[in-house]
Amino acid sequence: MLYKKEKYGEEKEKKKEKEKRVRRRIIQLLAFFFRELDMKKRSYAWQLVWLVYDLMWALSVGFLGMGVKSVTSVNIDTQSYVLYLLVGSFIWTYLSSLFYIVSWSITWERWEGTIEYTFMAPVKRIIQLVGNSIFAILYGLVRMIIVFVLASLVFNISLANVNFVSAGVILVLASISFIGFGMIAAILPLISPEFGDKTVIMIEAVIMTVSGIFYPISVLPVFVQYISKVIPATYALEGIRQAVIKGADLISLWPQIWPLLVLGVVLIPLGDFMFRLAERHAKKTGKLKRNG
Repeated sequence: MLYKKEKYGEEKEKKKEKEKRVRRRIIQLLAFFFRELDMKKRSYAWQLVWLVYDLMWALSVGFLGMGVKSVTSVNIDTQSYVLYLLVGSFIWTYLSSLFYIVSWSITWERWEGTIEYTFMAPVKRIIQLVGNSIFAILYGLVRMIIVFVLASLVFNISLANVNFVSAGVILVLASISFIGFGMIAAILPLISPEFGDKTVIMIEAVIMTVSGIFYPISVLPVFVQYISKVIPATYALEGIRQAVIKGADLISLWPQIWPLLVLGVVLIPLGDFMFRLAERHAKKTGKLKRNG
């Protein structure tokens, strides 16, 4: 009887300790989330600038679609073509902001002068990256929704055929994959203070080109099409376009869903593993505080 009481007491203590660890992890996640929020609030003028830029970009793309008939003799469904272009613009607005926030997390740490304090804190690096990623998802969604609503008013977009469930599932899977992609890109500013952030910008430009934001990837050179197959944005754009324009269901979108699932499962652990290796390298070589 005494043995059972002692065993029960040990199990109860273990349960309490586990609950404490879970609460601590949640608090740490929220800390990084609200730190990102605070940084955006302090630079609210720049957030307004980028919002206006995203809106003007979407409007320019939409007007480009509307002007096709006036400069060519091709007979096309202008409304569908405009929607095709705008979906690309909206989704890239979201994915690029997600990629930017995650991949530039180290660069911002350097600029803020907090990188050494952050890396000395008793926090798992995956907690930091996931906390930043949660903020990036919500921030990107807000930006995309604002641009979408304003552009819809200008172009009178019809949403009668939209399958919102399919579009939402594709967007969630794309977010997970892009977080992993951003984690991998984030190691570049960590191991190379001189060229890392510049390389991230080049990677973003390559992703934008090969993923088919404004055109099907079939028009790209064959070797570039192979590159596009490992980019999550390729499948996200194609899947969401089918869900929005054709009202495709999840079954018909399986060719886009399974690659996003695979990429998400592979890229998140790979990004965490590579980031920890890069962190160890940066600490050994004294690159944390360096700005160049």
